[in-house]
Amino acid sequence: MKILIVDDHTVVRDGVKRLVDTLGVSEFGEAETPSEALNEFRRLRPDITVLDINLKNGSGLEVLRRLKADTPAAKIVVFSMYSDIAYAASARREGALGYVAKSAPSDELLVAIEKALEGKTYTDTETAALMSEQPQNAGLDLLSRRELQILQMLGEGNSLSEIADGLGIAYKTAANTATKLKEKLGLDRTADLVRFALETRGGRMLAERTAEE
Repeated sequence: MKILIVDDHTVVRDGVKRLVDTLGVSEFGEAETPSEALNEFRRLRPDITVLDINLKNGSGLEVLRRLKADTPAAKIVVFSMYSDIAYAASARREGALGYVAKSAPSDELLVAIEKALEGKTYTDTETAALMSEQPQNAGLDLLSRRELQILQMLGEGNSLSEIADGLGIAYKTAANTATKLKEKLGLDRTADLVRFALETRGGRMLAERTAEE
């Protein structure tokens, strides 16, 4: 079995290698950027790809799309620091068979890989419980029209200054709204907001909600 591990932290890649080596791996591939991931995937043609969402120089979910476009049958397990239903739903929608938060017990990653080898889906217990409690667009339903506008503009690549100018509001108002967005969506950084906006917009969820408003 060949496994590709895509993560921008060496210590994480080493830990995953030690963990999954019990499965009888014949060859490991490693990558820490989107371009490295695609090149190594094409070289190795792995049986399983373990993919982080938060990568150096890009989004792991965009890598997921590119890998599935290159090889629709690719078996991918997302291994993420986020136990968040929005990311898990986006990963599943883009074709990942597994989603495991890094906070989950290590054996859950092994289960996800074993399930993926069989072509079956698996989500770690904590994230699965969150997903069962809330619909996939629950986070968007918490947002006001202005918050949806700002989230969409972030996903389009606008800075907070550009958003303030575009909406005719003060920079402080735009910044405060971004802070409220992070609180409502359970995200820590503006970069996480941008990634969330990109993924929800890519799945048309954000555009649909903005239109509804």
